[in-house]
Amino acid sequence: MSVSPYLDQGSIQYPSSDGKPLADNTLQLRWIVYLYSNLQWWFRDQKVFIAADLLWYPVQGEPGITKAPDVMVAFDRPDGDRLSYKQWEEENIAPKVVIEVLSSSNRALEMIEKQHWYARYGVEEFIIIDPDQKRFVPMIRQGGHLVQSDFPPVSWQSPNLGIWLRRSDDDLKVFFPDETPFKTLTESQLEVQNAQLEAEQQRKRAEAAEAELERLRQQLKEQGDG
Repeated sequence: MSVSPYLDQGSIQYPSSDGKPLADNTLQLRWIVYLYSNLQWWFRDQKVFIAADLLWYPVQGEPGITKAPDVMVAFDRPDGDRLSYKQWEEENIAPKVVIEVLSSSNRALEMIEKQHWYARYGVEEFIIIDPDQKRFVPMIRQGGHLVQSDFPPVSWQSPNLGIWLRRSDDDLKVFFPDETPFKTLTESQLEVQNAQLEAEQQRKRAEAAEAELERLRQQLKEQGDG
């Protein structure tokens, strides 16, 4: 029986970084953050673990078998910080969905290799997003394989996440299951700022109304005393 080279003396090390950058360019980075932050918000009250660029180790004792998907989603696993996703420490639950955001450095063969790797280690849904070309390629598990849809998708709903991906000639957008659009961090920050401003204005209006009510009470009291 052959012995894994990783099962030498001493404890096995599972690195928390593969030494590669999160993204190759600003467009790819924006898309990774866009997908990760919106999925985190949507599943915030559920037992779902979502990560971006986190090393996933599917096989105990084999740290050489690993990938770091741009975004991955594991259901029935608690949220929280991790140095890596060691599947044997997660009740042997594999990420159900992985998303890869393409950059100009990605090659077709690389995506094919990832397609086979993800299929081998239990992924149910693999989505490739090409922000440059404003297109996406969804793949769903059939048997032991991840199989691409047999149509060029224009509007497609993820069976596991429930989100919608929709493309047009000049745009690619993502929507929540309730049809509201994903928001960029800037849009989310503006919403928070507007909500805070509205709350402050409501507080000032309430204070002004209370002051006016107190003035009227005092006026009535003075009239009664007179």
